[in-house]
Amino acid sequence: MPELPDVELYLHALRPRLVDKTLKDVRIASPFVLRTVEPSLEQVKGKRVLDLQRLGKRVVLGLEDELYIVIHLMIAGRFRWRKPGCKIPSRLGLAAFDFEAGTLLLTEASKKKRAALHLCRGKDTLREHDPGGIEPLEVDLARFSAALRERNHTVKRALTDPRILSGIGNAYSDEILHRAELSPLIWTTRMNDEQLERLHAATREVLSEWLGRLIEQHGEAFPEKVTAFRPEMAAHGKYGEPCPTCGDPIQRIVFAQRETNYCATCQTGGKLLADRALSKLLKGDWPRSLEELEALRRG
Repeated sequence: MPELPDVELYLHALRPRLVDKTLKDVRIASPFVLRTVEPSLEQVKGKRVLDLQRLGKRVVLGLEDELYIVIHLMIAGRFRWRKPGCKIPSRLGLAAFDFEAGTLLLTEASKKKRAALHLCRGKDTLREHDPGGIEPLEVDLARFSAALRERNHTVKRALTDPRILSGIGNAYSDEILHRAELSPLIWTTRMNDEQLERLHAATREVLSEWLGRLIEQHGEAFPEKVTAFRPEMAAHGKYGEPCPTCGDPIQRIVFAQRETNYCATCQTGGKLLADRALSKLLKGDWPRSLEELEALRRG
């Protein structure tokens, strides 16, 4: 799922292409993508785009007459910038937004169509789409700490909860926790001030660095490959590969369809975190350290 740096990259590319431009037409290829009936599509056609903004992980096009188009890409939704009036791809295409200079395509590379398009009128209605999380690049340490301690979650869950922090998902939470040298399973109410200070600093550093890196890599070109797996990442998607800090292999926890990656040496004092699937299989033989894991593999 595109997260804060990825969504901001889209906005960086879309602003010069869409702001002050007139939305000539909206074409819907999948009837499931449009989740609202009022205002209607006809009411947004012919309106000028006044601004673009990020609302959590959502992209918002602000139009004349306080009309808004809210697009949630979910896991597999992506934007494509194509020539004016281009055909919507038959398999992946969900919708097209036509402008004089080009067409913005909304696609989704998944059989489960989860991407969503909402139309709304007025700022009060727009706020209903805001999950309420604080902006991680704007919040100070005191408010950051208070937000995490308000509910007792694992720090991994807290970072990815849109009601607590805005725009962070599975990928960048792995990178943040690796930078902060914190276990993904530490409970937020048990974190001390020094740990929260490290986490706050790591959150700002990782998100700022990746945002700057992505914009530098793409320049003025439209981003065609927005992905949660990048070779420069330290932990996310790096299971079995050496940690760039200590050289020991990156580990993982698998729950449902989500994988959390971490370095046992840097983040958990060498302790392996129990993977639910393997824990059920191995029961009492679950290895407690990297040394025990290697011995088990050799055996």
